[in-house]
Amino acid sequence: MEHIRMPKVENVRLLDRLSSRKAALGTLYLTATHVIFVENGSEARKETWVLHSQISSIEKQATTATGCPLLIRCKNFQVIQLVIPQERDCHDVYISLIRLTRPVKYEELYCFSFNPKLDKEEREQGWKLVDLNEEYNRMGIPNNYWQISDVNRDYGVCDSYPTEVYVPKSATAHIIVGSSKFRSRRRFPALSYYCKENNASICRSSQPLSGFSARCLEDEQMLQAIRKANPGSDFIYVVDTRPKLNAMANRAAGKGYENEDNYSNIKFQFIGIENIHVMRNSLQKMLEVCELKSPSMSDFLWGLENSGWLKHIKAIMDAGIFIAKAVAEEGVSVLVHCSDGWDRTAQVCSVASLLLDPYYRTMKGFMVLIEKDWVSFGHKFNHRIQERTYSLWAHLWKNRADYLNPLYRPDHSKTQGTLCPQMAPCNFLYKFWSGMYNRFEKGLHPRQSVTDYLMAVKEETQQLEEELEVLGERLANLQKSQLNDNKVKSKQQDQSKHLGLSTSSNSLANTPQEYSNDLKSFPSRSPSQGDEEDSALILTQDNLKSSDPDLSANSDQESGVEDLSCRSPSGGGCLPSEDSGKDSDEAVFLAV
Repeated sequence: MEHIRMPKVENVRLLDRLSSRKAALGTLYLTATHVIFVENGSEARKETWVLHSQISSIEKQATTATGCPLLIRCKNFQVIQLVIPQERDCHDVYISLIRLTRPVKYEELYCFSFNPKLDKEEREQGWKLVDLNEEYNRMGIPNNYWQISDVNRDYGVCDSYPTEVYVPKSATAHIIVGSSKFRSRRRFPALSYYCKENNASICRSSQPLSGFSARCLEDEQMLQAIRKANPGSDFIYVVDTRPKLNAMANRAAGKGYENEDNYSNIKFQFIGIENIHVMRNSLQKMLEVCELKSPSMSDFLWGLENSGWLKHIKAIMDAGIFIAKAVAEEGVSVLVHCSDGWDRTAQVCSVASLLLDPYYRTMKGFMVLIEKDWVSFGHKFNHRIQERTYSLWAHLWKNRADYLNPLYRPDHSKTQGTLCPQMAPCNFLYKFWSGMYNRFEKGLHPRQSVTDYLMAVKEETQQLEEELEVLGERLANLQKSQLNDNKVKSKQQDQSKHLGLSTSSNSLANTPQEYSNDLKSFPSRSPSQGDEEDSALILTQDNLKSSDPDLSANSDQESGVEDLSCRSPSGGGCLPSEDSGKDSDEAVFLAV
């Protein structure tokens, strides 16, 4: 509180960036942790709270006739434009915010003054909500290839690594320490993600201190240990997320990248992600485009493309996709690093993990991912004590309903497996996330809320799925009915063949020659077999005439049926009878 010169200022106007007519009049408050603007009004006094640690920059602008403007830009892309009536009051607010937003000591951070009034047990439970040992156990380690090492206990080897790290089982403490001395900031290769289905892994580190010719035997052994921990592959990828030109320039400073002549069985891959300084400059250019008061569409698109922001995002996505495919499809382990191994490396490893593992797409899994790849491998643990602060994860988990994606489907996510985003320019480069960068702009054209839109999409999706299910059942019934019809037809055909009434012989012969040929084809049967063994169909001439109008008396004579008579079935077929005059009816025996 001693840094606050002016705790309260009245008659302050909060401007809308797009419309000055929507300016709100109210009171500005400065506290030890927040900037608070409270609008005047008897009904609903709307409040705007900004945490000091969320403020990125503060700009005091030239005084006008209406007052002294103060521009506050936040890290969450919120822009606040205040007009304070008196220049002196504006100056006091400006000096106070400069000091409050730039703490000199760690103890001045908000996390050390935050007190939700929880007892010691509740505080400990909050810190235990995310347990990285449980996460590595979920991956399937320790196992025959990987083990936990306490070589970094008390942060003696690397002050930005956790005290316990997972390393290849064949990597001894001597190899780990030797490798750390050869890596920038002593950030030696350590495990980030393990795929138990094929033993492929993602490891992370910083750049080697190779220069133009330096080498380290222990570091070379460390990479070989990573390769041997995956018996299914005879090489590993070393992914340098930097542009190759930048990595080569670092060689002049005694750093650089791995020399393939010294490291056997590695394949090198440069990605081309720019450093943090280029990223910040690009982001600033993109935000300046968002702050244009009345841009034309061409001006907006030109400014967005000129910022290069979406290209940088695409480069990170491309790197994550490459690593995910190497692990899932090729079964090859990957070592990822940039310069110091905590900016681009964390981004790329996180994206690859999200693409590979459905667990990280859950609320709890996403917390674990941030804790594993960002907190554990990116912060100086000796400057943090748990007894003095509270874990954010407990608060987020308690209020998780406020952060859940209404479209998330656990069954679909788990069956989806490895995700393969479409990264064509038409699908990515020209998409601007107005819901992120412009979500605080009141003057924009009113739109449907994101939640309402998502719920409408969800409802429509459910209706389509129900309709699809009904259509699927109808299709299955039709297929079943068609299958039954085919079975009936097949059975009828089999019966017809069994009775000797094939399709080709359903019609009677038209010539005596055809009758002779048909008669010769009938199987013979000895008299001793009798009618009890073989069934025979006896078609009398009268029956034939009644069943076929073409078989009249005249047609019979023309076709030669009168010349045929049935004798004793010793031959099994229709042959001329020895005493044809004694029989009044002529019969045809069709033996089966």
